[in-house]
Order: sequence, then C-alpha cells, then structure tokens
Amino acid sequence: MKKYLFYLILVIHISGFAQNNDALPENQINAADIESDIRFLASDELMGRKPGHYGNDIAARYIAEQFRKSGVKPFSEAGYFQEVELTKTMPSKTGKIGKDTLQFNLNEDFIQLAGLGIDVQNAQIIQLPYAFTSTDGNYDDFKNIDVKGKVIIAQMGTPDATNPQQIFGASREKRKLAQAQGAIALIEIYTLPIPWTTVKGFFGKENYTLTEKDSGSEITHIWLNYKKAKSYFESIGNTIDMQIAPAEHKSIYTKNVVGFIEGTNPKLKSEFVALTAHFDHIGFGKTAGNITESDSIFNGARDNAIGTAAVLAAAKNFSQFPTERSILLIAYTAEELGLLGSKYYAQNPLVPMNTVIFNLNTDGAGYNSKEKITVIGLDRTTAEDQIIQAGAEFGLEVINDPVPEQGLFDRSDNVNFAAVGVPAPDFSPGLTAFDAEIGKYYHKAADNPETLDFEYIQKFCQSFVYAGRLIANNPIAPSWKIGDKYEKAFKTLYNK
Repeated sequence: MKKYLFYLILVIHISGFAQNNDALPENQINAADIESDIRFLASDELMGRKPGHYGNDIAARYIAEQFRKSGVKPFSEAGYFQEVELTKTMPSKTGKIGKDTLQFNLNEDFIQLAGLGIDVQNAQIIQLPYAFTSTDGNYDDFKNIDVKGKVIIAQMGTPDATNPQQIFGASREKRKLAQAQGAIALIEIYTLPIPWTTVKGFFGKENYTLTEKDSGSEITHIWLNYKKAKSYFESIGNTIDMQIAPAEHKSIYTKNVVGFIEGTNPKLKSEFVALTAHFDHIGFGKTAGNITESDSIFNGARDNAIGTAAVLAAAKNFSQFPTERSILLIAYTAEELGLLGSKYYAQNPLVPMNTVIFNLNTDGAGYNSKEKITVIGLDRTTAEDQIIQAGAEFGLEVINDPVPEQGLFDRSDNVNFAAVGVPAPDFSPGLTAFDAEIGKYYHKAADNPETLDFEYIQKFCQSFVYAGRLIANNPIAPSWKIGDKYEKAFKTLYNK
C-alpha cells in the first residue's frame, strides 16, 4: 500500500510539473500572429518604414491599433503616440577654410557638423586642449580665457573619454560650451583610428538630430583631418579665413508608440518593466544602400520587425495575463537615424524614470543560430538568471555578447535608458559572429519575411515575454552588477 501511494504521489507530482509548463501564459503566443505582424510591418507597401515617409506613419498606426485591440492603455486621451520632431540637415555643398595658399575643402579635408554657414576673414584663433568644462568643475578649459568672437581649435573628446563612442558623444556638448562662451566656430582635430574616408562619407550626407526648441542658431562646428591640420598649424599664425555655404534644414515629424498594462499587486503596480523595440528602418532606393534590379526596398524583417512583433506579442499576452508590476510598452521611431526615438523618450518620459525598474529592449542584426538567443549585456544585470531561464523554457540557450569589440550595447535603444541608470540589456536573435549569414541580410534589400524561420521566431518572442514576466513578478528589482559603468547612474536614479 505504501509503495502504491508513493508511485501515486510521484505521478501527481510529475503531472503537476507538466501541467504548470503547459499552463505558461506564453504558450498562448502563436506563430501565426507573429508572422502576420512581421509580414505587414516588413511589406513592400510600407517602403522601408523610414521616418518622414508614409510607411513609417502606417507602421506606427498599426502598432497603436494592435495596442488598442489588445487592451493596452494609453497615457492620455490623445492616444498612444508621442510625437518626435527631428531636424534633417543636408550638409553644405561648398566651403573652404585656411589662409593664403593653405586652403582646405569641405567634405574632402573637413566636415561640418553644425552651423548655418560662415564667412569671416582673419578670424582670431585660440587653441584649447579640449574646449571642455566638466560638470563637477574640476576641469575647465575656458577658465580665464576669452573666446568671444574667436575660432576655437581643440582636440577631440574630453580628458576622460576612452573610446570613440564617448569622443563622438562629447562633440555636441563641447559645441554648446563654445557657443555659450561667445565663440563663432569650433574646429576639432580629427584623430580617431576610424578611417577619414569612412567618416567623411557618413557625415557628408544627410543627417538627423532631435529638434531643440529655442536653441538659437548653432555656431559652425567642424572636424578637420589631422594630417591636413598638422601642416596648417605648423605654417601659419593665429588667424584663419572661413567661407562655408549655409546647410539646408528641414523639420521631420515622426512618432513613438507608447502604452501600459497595469500590474495586479497593489504595492508593486506603481513600478514598471519596460519592454521596447524600434519599428523604423532605412527606407528604399539607392540612398538607403545597395539595391538590386529586382528589389530596392529595405523591408527590415530582422531589423526590426521581429523585435516589434515581440513587443506586440507582449501587449497581447500581458493584457490577458497581467503581472504584479505594470508593463510599459514602447515602439521607438528613428533608431536607424541615431537612436533618436529612444533618446527623445528618455528626455521626455511618460512615467518617472525612477519607477521603471528594468528595460528589456529587443533589436538585432539577424541570426545565424536558431538554438540561441543573444543578450547584449546579459552578465551586467542581476536579471541574468531570469533571462537565461526564460530562454531555456522554450529550448533556447541564452548567450552573452559574442562580439564585444563591436560595442553593440551602446548601439541600440537600450543605452538611452541605461545612461540614466535603468538596468537595460538588449535581447537579440541568435548571433554568434558577424559572418556571411548576418551580412547577407543586415541592412540589405534581401531582409524579407520569406527568409525567416517563424518557428524559431515564435520561441524567441515567447522567451522575450516570459523574461519580462519573471522580472515583473520578482519581488526584488534588478540592478546593475557591482562595478558596471552605469552603476553610479543607477544609484543616483533610485536613490540607493
């Protein structure tokens, strides 16, 4: 009798586990819904979803209506849209700087980052190490220096900048500092290891920035190739001539799509887990990239209709099976133009950023493994075990960043949440290396829905949603691991 009872209890125990596994809400996420979302978002009719084109607006409307259908709540009566104004700048076509016979040409020897044009003769030059002032006041290149009406020459970056991303990021702040001090132009000497031909090719075409209200006209800001600058400043005195034609500026209006699902726990529902992805892509035609005779539309199935479909799956699943914490859902615009949609949201959040305890962003270049999920920054937060568990539940191995030299963490929308302190890794399809399989589709016209394995994409989306569920239901909020570069911002944001 005892032996019979033992086996009966064992059978019930095992059956309970099977039942619990089958009863996971994420099992309600089906491949047909995911495929339908991706096929629409990555269809030719949306023309590559570039901000400023109608296809981007249609994608935003589609996402908003899927939110509405699922029961996701908007933050205001105005609905799910957060308007983002961008400034599109077509760089100046002609320009020279120099003196006498030492003349340098725009888009060949130097590039213009900002400014409406300039025409000055014999402008006085003042050389500063970085043209930088630290926020703590411990470093100030402008102390006791009068730069009003002068042209500042400085090296790139700041005293603390250690990588190209930080050096690039410092440029805009330095321009603001120079303008506030009354300078008429800022010339940074370009010394980075990235080839000059690559840099001038990138900045020599249209670029986009967030529109800043009441910012006034920005001073002329250029990068001058070091090889040319060296010969120039060894040969001349302390004045320079500058003639640069005005750049063309145009306002572009696009939208983030934002909503939330209220949590069930009275104590925890004031906190949010943010699940995010960008829905824009790079458009169509020769300006978007290499095209073929048969295809000129960059549909972006992998980048990032997959991620957008994962957020839509989360909207449906969490509305039906809510979590203890609330869920914040954001579909970003303008990621491909410089992470601008997420940057705008981080600057203009619809809930206080210190109520967002975690951000799981999903974005990727594609996949070359259907057995894996790649999480950029997996080992940087204390949610690591929960994310690994979520993948394992659907038969997928979760791995960390396989190509750290690419700096992928700082190249996706998660970085704008991370910068203010929110733990924020990026949840990507299985990437093991930047190989030919990735290159075949990444930012290529070939990145179409027909090339996807939707059985794998279903498991990917299920894992993404389940990871969000595990984190949202955990009574302990995640944090950055000790020593992470965003740990200080984390402690400031959450008053730790």
